[in-house]
Amino acid sequence: AAVPAAGTIRSVAVTGQQRLEPDTVLSYTKLRVGQPYTQETLDQALRDLYETELFADVQIRNDNGALTIEVRENPVINRIVLEGNKRLKEDKIRPEIKLAPRQIYTRSKVRADVARIIELYRRQGRFAATVEPKMVQLDQNRVDIVFEISEGPKSKVRQINIIGNDKFSDGELRSQMVTKQSRWFRIFSSGTSYDPDRLAYDQQKLRQFYLTEGYADFRVISAVAELTPDKQDFIITYVVEEGDRYKFGDVKVESDIRDLSGATLTKTLPMKKGDWYNAKQVEDTVDTLSETAGLFGYAFADVQPDFNRDKDSLTMGINFRIGNAPRVYVERVDVNGNTLTQDKVVRREFRLAEGDAFNSFLVKRSRDRINSLGFFQEKLEIEQKPGSAPDRIVLETNVQEKSTGELSLSAGFSSLERFIVAASITQRNFRGKGQELRASVNYSSYSKSVELGFTEPYFMDKNIALGGDIYRRDLNSFRYLGNSNDRDTTYKQTTTGFQIRAGVPITEYMSLALRYSLNLDDVSLDEDTYYTNGVCDPILAGRYLCDAIGKRTTSSLGYSLIYDNRDNRIRATRGHNIVLSQDFAGLGGSVKYVRTRLNGAKYWPLGGGFIFSLSAEGGYIHSLEGERRDASGELVDKIRLTDRFFLGNPQIRGFDIRGIGPRVKRYYLVADPNSPTGFSRNSGDNNVRDDALGGKVYYLARAEVEIPLGSGAREMGLRPSIFVDAGAVGGLRDPQPTNFPGYCSITPQTGTTGSASTVRAASLGTCNAPPAGFDAAYLDGTGFEEVYLGDTLKPRVSVGFGVNWNSPFGPFRIDIAKALLKEPGDDTQLISFNVGTQF
Repeated sequence: AAVPAAGTIRSVAVTGQQRLEPDTVLSYTKLRVGQPYTQETLDQALRDLYETELFADVQIRNDNGALTIEVRENPVINRIVLEGNKRLKEDKIRPEIKLAPRQIYTRSKVRADVARIIELYRRQGRFAATVEPKMVQLDQNRVDIVFEISEGPKSKVRQINIIGNDKFSDGELRSQMVTKQSRWFRIFSSGTSYDPDRLAYDQQKLRQFYLTEGYADFRVISAVAELTPDKQDFIITYVVEEGDRYKFGDVKVESDIRDLSGATLTKTLPMKKGDWYNAKQVEDTVDTLSETAGLFGYAFADVQPDFNRDKDSLTMGINFRIGNAPRVYVERVDVNGNTLTQDKVVRREFRLAEGDAFNSFLVKRSRDRINSLGFFQEKLEIEQKPGSAPDRIVLETNVQEKSTGELSLSAGFSSLERFIVAASITQRNFRGKGQELRASVNYSSYSKSVELGFTEPYFMDKNIALGGDIYRRDLNSFRYLGNSNDRDTTYKQTTTGFQIRAGVPITEYMSLALRYSLNLDDVSLDEDTYYTNGVCDPILAGRYLCDAIGKRTTSSLGYSLIYDNRDNRIRATRGHNIVLSQDFAGLGGSVKYVRTRLNGAKYWPLGGGFIFSLSAEGGYIHSLEGERRDASGELVDKIRLTDRFFLGNPQIRGFDIRGIGPRVKRYYLVADPNSPTGFSRNSGDNNVRDDALGGKVYYLARAEVEIPLGSGAREMGLRPSIFVDAGAVGGLRDPQPTNFPGYCSITPQTGTTGSASTVRAASLGTCNAPPAGFDAAYLDGTGFEEVYLGDTLKPRVSVGFGVNWNSPFGPFRIDIAKALLKEPGDDTQLISFNVGTQF
C-alpha cells in the first residue's frame, strides 16, 4: 500500500550513528512526536541534517507516522598530508589549511582548502599548479587527507604589449614598469613572474611617468593579462591614451601666513612659466613649502596647489596657496616602546624640548641623531600630533628596540690572516644608559690581541663623552716568499698600553675629541734565523729589520676635529663627515713625532635605493728626533718601521695586504758562467724575499655605489656594491747599500726606483769577475741581490665588485677587484674575503 504523504508523527527513531547520540541527531531537525508532517517537512529535515556537514548520507523512512532516520556519519580526520610541495614549504601552506586532525571531514572544506593552496601558488606566480585531494580510509571511521600537489613552473610574462602610445616607444614605457618580459638574461630577476598587484602598480608607474613629461590628461584605458593555453606564460596588454602635452603657465605662491612672503617664495620655485609640466616637481614643491613653513614654527600649515588648466593654450597654471595656521609650540615629547633604554638616552638626542617653538628642521635632526644611536629599528620616525590647543604639538617617538648586545664566538678563514679564532662581547647600550662596554680576544696566524674598553657618552649627564681602553697586541709581521703565497715571519711586535678619550660638542655638527695614549713596544727578531754571534745580522735580516728591533715607549697626546652631518652614522645615505686628527708623541717616552691625518666622506641617495659615496683620506708623519744611524753608522730614516703608514688590502682592494709602496725585494743568486757578472738570480719560488717598508705619507680615495636588492636579500643582510679605489704611500729615505766585508755594491737594476744594492758573498773578497772554472761554492751560499721598489706617490687604481653579508656564522665580505694602475714591485690580489671577524 502507498505510504501516506501526510499525517501525525507517532515515533522517531535514529539508526546508524556511531559518535552522536540519537537526541543530538534529532535536535538538528524539527521532527517531534505528536506533530503533523508532510512530504515538505521530511524534505526540510533532510536538508537540515545535511547542512550540519556531520553526515555523509541521510535517509528518512516513514511507516504510517513511525519515522526512522538512517544516518552515515562523516569520518574523522586522522592527519593531513602534503605531497609534492618543494617550492612552497609546509610552514607556508599549513596555516592556510582549515582542516585539521580530529575534525569532521567534509567535501566542502576540502574544496576550500584546495582553492587556498592553489591561491598560494598563484601568488608565487605558479598558475599551472594543481592540487588533487585524496582520502585514505582507516578503521573506526577515520581518514587521512592527502593533498597531492603538482607545482608546475612559474608563469612568466612572455610579452607586454602597449597600444595607443605615439610619443614614447614600447621599450621606454616597459623600462618604467616593475614587471619585465621573460628573457634569458633575466634569469635571476623576480620581476618576470606575473603578479596582479604588480600589474596595478605598473599602471601607476606609467601614469607617473607621463605626468612628469607633461601629459596631464594621460590615462590607462585598460590592462588585460591573458594566460596562455598551456598556463606557462602571460601576455599583458595595456591600452593607453596619451593626450596633449602641457607647459607650466603662471606659477606663484600666495601665503596667508604673516612670516612667509608669497612673492619671496615664488622666486624660489623650481618651475618657471614655459617649462614642460612635471607633476613630480609639483609634489616636491608642496613638500618643500610645508617644510619651509615648519622652519618658521607652523607645523600644520596647509599647502594646496590650485590648478588652472587651459586646454586651448595647453598650459597649466598653478597657485600654491599656504593657508593661515597658528605658530606652533612643542607641548610634549613622548617616547614609547623603550623597555630597556632609559628615557633620557632618547630625550637627550632631541633638538627640541617642551615649550620650544616648533621647527621641522630640528625634528629631522632629532630623528637622525636617534637613528645614529643604533639602538632602535631602522627608519625610525618622529610623529607630529595635535596638542591640547591649536598652537600646541606633541612629538611622539614610537621606538622598537633591537639587540644591542653581541656575544661572538667564531672561527674563520681570512685571505689576510689565514685561520682566525675570535671571542668578543659588546654591549652598546650597557644598563640602558647608552654606555658602551666591550671586551675581545683574537687569535690568528699573524696576530693576537686582548682588549677591554668602556665609553660613557654623557659623563655626569653632561654632553661630554669619556672613555678608555686597555690592550695587549702581539703582531707577527710576515713577508712573501718568491712568487708563491708562502710566507715567513719577520719581526714580532708586542704592544701593551692604554688610551683615555674625551669628546665635547662645539656646534650641532662639529665636535672635538681628545686622547692620551701610552704604549710599550717590544720589536724582536728570531735569533736563530736572523742573528750572528748574538747580534742582528743585516745580511740575514736586511738593514731595515735590524734597525727596527728594540724596546721603546710612546707617550702621545692627540685630538680630532670632527664635522659630521650624516643622517645615520652607522649606515649613512646622505650627508658628509670630515675628520682632522693629529697625534703628538714625545711627552716623555723614547719616540717623538707628529702624525697628521685628514679624511672625509660624502653620501648621496640616487633614488631606488642606490647610494653613492665618495671618500678620501691622507696622512703624514714627521719626526721630531735628530738623525738616526744604524749599528754600522749609516743614516737611516727617522721614522721607525713600526710607526709608518702601510697600504694595501683592505684599504685598496685589488692589492695584497701591504702590497703597495716602498719595499725591498731580495733575490738570491747562483753562479752563472754565462752572466757578465758571473751570477744570476735563483729561479726557485722561495728564493725571493719581499719586505714592505711602509711610508711617511699616504693618500687614499674611493668611489662606491651600493646596489639595492629585494626585500628577501635585505633581510639576509646582503649589501653588494661596485667601487673604484685609488691611493699610494711613500716618502722614505732611500736605503743605503749593504756593504760589508766580503760583499760589494752593484749598480741598481734598470727600471727600479730609488737606490738599490746588489751584494754577493765572495770567498776571494773581491768584486771582480770570478776566475774561470769557479763553482757555486764561490758564493758561500749567501749571495743575493737587493732591489728597492715602489717609493713613488703615483696613484695605484683598482676597480671591482664586493658584497657584505651578515651571515649566520658571522660577518662576511668578499671583493673581486682588478688593479688598473700599479708600479713595479706592487703585489696584486684579485679576490679577497674575510669571515668570522667584525669589519
